[in-house]
Amino acid sequence: MLRTLLLLATLVTLPLSAAAQDRAAVERQFRGWLVQTVWPRAQAEGVSRATFDAAFDGVRLNWDLPDLVAPGTTPETPRRQTQAEFGAPGKYFNRNSVDGATAVGRQMAARHAGALAATERATGVPGRIILAIWGRESGYGRVAIPHDAFEVLGTKGFMSTRAPYFTDELIAALKIAEAGHVPPRAMKSSWAGALGQPQFMPSNFLAFAADGSGDGRADIWRSEADTIASIGSYLARHGWQAGRDWGFEVVVPPSVSCTLEGPDQGRPIATWEEMGIARVSGKAFPAAERAGEGYLLMPAGRHGPAFVVTPNFYVLKDYNMSDLYALFVGHVGDRIAYGMGDFEGDWGRVGGLYRSDVAAMQRALQAQGHDVGGADGLAGYKTRRSIGRWQEATGQTATCFPEAGMKAALAH
Repeated sequence: MLRTLLLLATLVTLPLSAAAQDRAAVERQFRGWLVQTVWPRAQAEGVSRATFDAAFDGVRLNWDLPDLVAPGTTPETPRRQTQAEFGAPGKYFNRNSVDGATAVGRQMAARHAGALAATERATGVPGRIILAIWGRESGYGRVAIPHDAFEVLGTKGFMSTRAPYFTDELIAALKIAEAGHVPPRAMKSSWAGALGQPQFMPSNFLAFAADGSGDGRADIWRSEADTIASIGSYLARHGWQAGRDWGFEVVVPPSVSCTLEGPDQGRPIATWEEMGIARVSGKAFPAAERAGEGYLLMPAGRHGPAFVVTPNFYVLKDYNMSDLYALFVGHVGDRIAYGMGDFEGDWGRVGGLYRSDVAAMQRALQAQGHDVGGADGLAGYKTRRSIGRWQEATGQTATCFPEAGMKAALAH
């Protein structure tokens, strides 16, 4: 699920050709689809006609959204994908983003200490982690959330490459309006339909949104207390383990292969320690963590910082399926609460390849029998360690990260 705001993500696609489409006719088809398809489903889910009509009053198709497939046309292939979570690691941790989220986060920690403490008591999720997610998703509510949710979800439900998914989310949004959490015109979303300050998709709102203010509603658009409670609820319901950290930056000696990365290769943190992995701070791993399972994380392979993370790291990934996102949240949370500085490891000049180039490498690795997790052009842990295994099998030093020259080498 992608909840990132327009300021943090851009998907560049070929525009729909106005000459090839009679947009007025398509708009009429859209109105017919709302009445004939959406309304019966919404009515069956308990949505009143008054709520339905209010939600779509004045709503038209938004032709500027990405991934649209107008009736009678075929999907157009994106030229390139530059979403921040999947680009160059060093760029994701740029100075302004990290320092800004930290500085404002400390202000918010003081301003909302009561709500944060109440949510931590109720869920076991540390306030610093909630703050870091809030900061990353909407700048602590300071970043404008520009779109009408019913315009976005209606457009995408009617004519996008994932129309059934967005239609389901549109029904969920109507149920939110019916329950009175927020008036339809105040229901603002990102270009992907993610709602409010925590950037929940509507179905996630229905499952996890919480009333932190005690007024009987979960208003994640206008209530900081509800936003804090909702983020804590989401993480707790996804398995956050109270009393455990998210992870630790470490030094990985050459004797430990980067191919050992991944949540399916966990072992007690004490075992990683026995293998020679140590915290960059020089401190021992906390006694309470040593018996717990930990996982090697090397998001830039040998070209960047390395970490031993806990199961809580993967709970953060449930919020946004990106290693860099989860790492940013953990790191900024630590900076807010503990005054920690930058990572000791340097990211190096890696990443930034086109997804098509990474996908070509993935297909070549698949042909050799490697499990890369799918040829999607994203260098996740399965792709990273598959590159390392290929490097080791061909007599190279494993670096476990895609580089431009590998595309041609893998083709032979």
